[in-house]
Amino acid sequence: MQEFTLQLNAYVFNICQLLAIIVISIGIFKAVLIFFKDALFGDSSAKAIQESRMELGHSFSLGLGFLIGSSILKTTITPSWDDIGQLAAIIAIRTLLNYFLLRDIRQENKHIQLSTSVDNEPGTDKED
Repeated sequence: MQEFTLQLNAYVFNICQLLAIIVISIGIFKAVLIFFKDALFGDSSAKAIQESRMELGHSFSLGLGFLIGSSILKTTITPSWDDIGQLAAIIAIRTLLNYFLLRDIRQENKHIQLSTSVDNEPGTDKED
């Protein structure tokens, strides 16, 4: 039974690592596509940068979640004090990164909502 648990843990660990790689890679690819599409064919490069940063932020946040999960799984098999200390440092760093990414995403969403509501107010002279 212990051998099965070790194999299952290793399998799920590798899946979490792979999912993190896939999610972050797709996010990077989508962010680049959004940037080039908006920068080349859109109105402003500032909007392109904002939208691509939002895509990257979401992808990095999800990818970091998978990496934290894989780090926890790795440490459950070999729980020495050094491994536990390294896990705590990794989780702290990744959690802080995730916190700041999500905070930036929320701020950007508020900024986008405010600019959209101002653009759509009656009496503004926007051409369609």
